[in-house]
Amino acid sequence: MDDLFRPEEKKGINKVFIAALLVGVVVIGAAIWAMSFKPSMEDQTAKILEGSLHEDSPEFAALTKDIIISTDRNTIESPMAMGTISMFINGTIRNKGTHTLNALEINVAVVTQFNKVLKEKRILVVPTQVPRLEPENTIPVTVSLDGFSKDDDRANIRWKVTAIRVEK
Repeated sequence: MDDLFRPEEKKGINKVFIAALLVGVVVIGAAIWAMSFKPSMEDQTAKILEGSLHEDSPEFAALTKDIIISTDRNTIESPMAMGTISMFINGTIRNKGTHTLNALEINVAVVTQFNKVLKEKRILVVPTQVPRLEPENTIPVTVSLDGFSKDDDRANIRWKVTAIRVEK
């Protein structure tokens, strides 16, 4: 009966818990510090495209005429929870030329009946999806574009090569 009326002992803070908390904070801080040295995606893309040909060069026109990009029939439009629509555009890229491509950047745009661009996205296909694109080879590509409304006139899909680099 004496145990019932005895005041409870006040427990202190567990020192192991505090030590584990401090170690966790240090580990998370070190991870964030280490990740801050990693270059951004834009910097990595710029480094990959270094030395590539763009639209203003005559060699670019000669190389891009050998790149065939076609849209597959199974493009998917998916409604999202916020009321917008996402499009998953599937296509095929074919290199019908004689050069091996080690960098290829394309622009995908959804346009209206009057050729007004609704949404567009620029992606690096080679070397992110495949290390290189050999002559007479094809690769599938899927691009997702978000934020369309149900009233948007999504009449057509346009593909365009924006940067290309060949192996020497």
